[in-house]
Amino acid sequence: VVLNDPGRLLSVHIMHTALVAGWAGSMALYELAVFDPSDPVLDPMWRQGMFVIPFMTRLGITNSWGGWNITGGTITNPGLWSYEGVAGAHIVFSGLCFLAAIWHWVYWDLEIFCDERTGKPSLDLPKI
Repeated sequence: VVLNDPGRLLSVHIMHTALVAGWAGSMALYELAVFDPSDPVLDPMWRQGMFVIPFMTRLGITNSWGGWNITGGTITNPGLWSYEGVAGAHIVFSGLCFLAAIWHWVYWDLEIFCDERTGKPSLDLPKI
């Protein structure tokens, strides 16, 4: 059913992206809830069992809305792209991908891929 229907094939791939992005965002929020930033030298994040936060740090995210920095300092304006901002963006993106997957599953027009004369499936690229 999925392989012969391009809308549903696209839908399951978008849904997979939604699941992965949702996992990344929720895992980042969980890690932020249990992370202790008080001693970044003797008790770094990798020793605390963090998995997602080190990847964000490697990409340059160093501030938190909680007022701490990964280097141990305090900050006053972390900006939108902090640890919580990136996690929230992943969760919002996951929700949008979920809605897109549902739309492609339900409203995909298969008549575009059918020959009008024979009614058989065909690929007419100018029609697409």
